[in-house]
Amino acid sequence: MSITVMLDSVAFEHIKLDSVVPRKFATADADFFTHSAFRALIGADQPTAFGVMKIGEAEFPALNDQGVSYAVLQFPSGSLNQPHLHPEAGELLFLLTGSLEVGFIDVNDVLRIQTLEAGDVFVFPKGLVHYQYNYGQESAFAISAFGDADARTVLSPWSVFSSNTGDDNIAKSFQIDASNVQKIKASLMSRKMIAD
Repeated sequence: MSITVMLDSVAFEHIKLDSVVPRKFATADADFFTHSAFRALIGADQPTAFGVMKIGEAEFPALNDQGVSYAVLQFPSGSLNQPHLHPEAGELLFLLTGSLEVGFIDVNDVLRIQTLEAGDVFVFPKGLVHYQYNYGQESAFAISAFGDADARTVLSPWSVFSSNTGDDNIAKSFQIDASNVQKIKASLMSRKMIAD
């Protein structure tokens, strides 16, 4: 059901009443819509390796039918969120502190790499292989929103990109061009040498 709302003579069309609170949650109290897991991060020690805390529908049932989930990503210096993809969701990353190299392979097999600084926002399109790497001396801290309440992560382990597996085999496995495998390897290895 759509309605039109008038506020100070401005029309807001297409507001759907059932998009505010799903009918099955209509009797839930405010606690149902609150999740406190991220409190554990406040004042906590910096991790020694890349860490992610994700809240999806399984951890937070109020996300059911909402088409959104959330993650906090912590990157000590030199850490990598290995190449991976989210088959059903785009990812919007907001970098709060530090700097990151981020990259993804687009549908035309072009590797898109960007250096982010605190305050930058970057989108990883749905279903594309992507990564984040902290090449800086300081820790980096980011939050990501996903366009799915249960944004699955399919890992493309870094060990694959750093192994003796042929570039052509890696390219076939990830359905990307071999030149992009070489670019990912070169970019990550050069950043790793700088971090070391």
